[in-house]
Amino acid sequence: MNRVVIIEDEIPAANRLKKMLSQLRPDIQITYQADSIREAVNYLQQNNSDQLIFMDIHLADGLSFEIFKQVRVTTPVIFITAYDQYAIQAFKVNSIDYLLKPIDESELKNALEKFDRQNNNQSGNLQEQMLQLLNQMSAPVRKERIMIKRGQQLSYLKTEQIAYFFAEGKFSYAVDQQHNKYILDDNLSILESGLDPRYFFRINRSLIVHIDSIVKVHAWAGNRLQLELKWQALTDTIVSREKVGSFKEWLGGINN
Repeated sequence: MNRVVIIEDEIPAANRLKKMLSQLRPDIQITYQADSIREAVNYLQQNNSDQLIFMDIHLADGLSFEIFKQVRVTTPVIFITAYDQYAIQAFKVNSIDYLLKPIDESELKNALEKFDRQNNNQSGNLQEQMLQLLNQMSAPVRKERIMIKRGQQLSYLKTEQIAYFFAEGKFSYAVDQQHNKYILDDNLSILESGLDPRYFFRINRSLIVHIDSIVKVHAWAGNRLQLELKWQALTDTIVSREKVGSFKEWLGGINN
């Protein structure tokens, strides 16, 4: 093994991984580094000669599992995650390894040795194992609570209490049914993946709204729509043009 791809959106984490790899396996060559689903898909569509991929589950534009929906990945993958909620038992059952952040060098060494054993003895099963893993993860776990920050303290809100989520600058916020605002750790893409689509809809890049918060829907310029919420929203409430059709279906109770 000497051709390795890293898909990681946190530069310090990527640099730390590269440093540890160079110490453990000096012959390793980092052939490509991507920080988004889009970049990873573009690369993997044109390249299949790499021997191993390190892939962070959370990327800037969503969960890396989306990559497998857009391109066939035949290269073995070691996933990286800061969370243990992503069916970690599935990684064990399917003999596909994972690393928890911050990555421990001994864990990385064990993962590389595990890859060596699989690559030598079970290479024909790796793609099948990957598909089994993805099938097990195809039914997303819906969040019932969202962690929030109150000063230096951590607490939580039940999702049923939340009126909407919005992004402002580098930060994301939740607003509850009493119109209190709370800062969050996760970005909107990560939040969206865990919310029940029967009740929440992302109308644009900056806003995810709960169905019960919508009072009226107005026609808007450019064949778009504008939402009137129970309270004056703290961000833009215009449904983006590309989402108008799916928003109307959602509003009418149709969810795919």
